[in-house]
Amino acid sequence: MSLPVIIRPASPEDAEALLSIYAPYVKHTAITFEYEVPSAEEFRKRIAHTLQHYPYLVAERETNSSAPGIKDEGNCSACTEIAGYAYAGPLHARAAYAWSVETSIYVRESERKSGIGKALYASLEKALAAQNMTNLNACIASPVVDDEYLNHNSIQFHQHLGYSMVGEFHKCAYKFGRWYNMVWMEKIIADHPDRQPDVIPFAQIPPEIYC
Repeated sequence: MSLPVIIRPASPEDAEALLSIYAPYVKHTAITFEYEVPSAEEFRKRIAHTLQHYPYLVAERETNSSAPGIKDEGNCSACTEIAGYAYAGPLHARAAYAWSVETSIYVRESERKSGIGKALYASLEKALAAQNMTNLNACIASPVVDDEYLNHNSIQFHQHLGYSMVGEFHKCAYKFGRWYNMVWMEKIIADHPDRQPDVIPFAQIPPEIYC
């Protein structure tokens, strides 16, 4: 039986733990089109920058492992391991796009298909709705043909959570000596009134709303 999952806001101090999740995606998959694994310092900066305006959430489980990302509080019977993370960022820099975001999610390889991703996205969506966001957008790598680096699982995951296909760019990214497509998917989470309320910064959203 899986142990309970705790979802909380990330902090820059989580950088090394989150990087241990992200690095295999960079080195062994085309899920991310980044070529080089960023440094822990660069990752800390990314987290801090996102948290200035948007949610950055982590999912933790209790574990007895000593893998990267585990916090041992001393006398605890089980330590805590970060199993995945999700965050949002701007869809575009122009002011009129303020209510639309791009979502991203990464789950530890051993936790894939465990429900962690669904739980993270549910919390992320609650936080974004509380900020008065209306449109969620996902930029997803798509294989021309499934291979050892990329398949359609990410697209299917987003479809399962209510995202719909918007469009596809063909052979626009090159990694591992192969060309890959990229798709945009979207999910509308709120109405679009004539007078849209201002975006509320993530720091002002009480954690009990999304945790």
